Amino acid sequence: MTMNTEIEPPTDTLRLGGDPTDWKQGVFYGMAIVFNLCLVAQVLTVGVAYFDDSAWWNVHVWLVRGYSGLSLLLWAGTWFVLLPNKVRSLSMGIVILLGLQFCSIHIRTPFHLEVLHPLIGFSLFYLSSSLVHSVARDKVL
Repeated sequence: MTMNTEIEPPTDTLRLGGDPTDWKQGVFYGMAIVFNLCLVAQVLTVGVAYFDDSAWWNVHVWLVRGYSGLSLLLWAGTWFVLLPNKVRSLSMGIVILLGLQFCSIHIRTPFHLEVLHPLIGFSLFYLSSSLVHSVARDKVL
C-alpha cells in the first residue's frame, strides 16, 4: 500500500469553470463595463456642452435616459449571479445615487440641491468603477 504524502492544493470549483453561472458572471461584468463607459460618455458630453457647443446637452440628457435602466438590471442581476455581497451593495448604491441625481435636477427646493448634481455624478463614477473592478477580481471566467 502506497501513501501519497504530497499536499494537494484545495480545488475551487468556481475557479475551474465547473459552475453553470460562469456565463452569467461574464454578462454581468459586460453590463458593468457598459454602464461605466456610459458614465464616461456622460461626463465628456457635459464638458463639451458646457465649454464648447451647447447642442451636446441633448446627448447628455439622452444618455442618462438611455442607460439609467441598466443600473436596475445590474442590481437585479446580483440576485441571480453568484457574486459577493460587496457587488450587490455597490449595485444598490448606484441605483440610489441615480435616484438622487434625478432628484437634484428635477426637484426645486430653496436649498438648491442642484449644486450636489456634479458631486453625485463623481460618486456615481467612483461606485461604477469600483463595481467593475470588484466583479473583475471575483469573476470566474
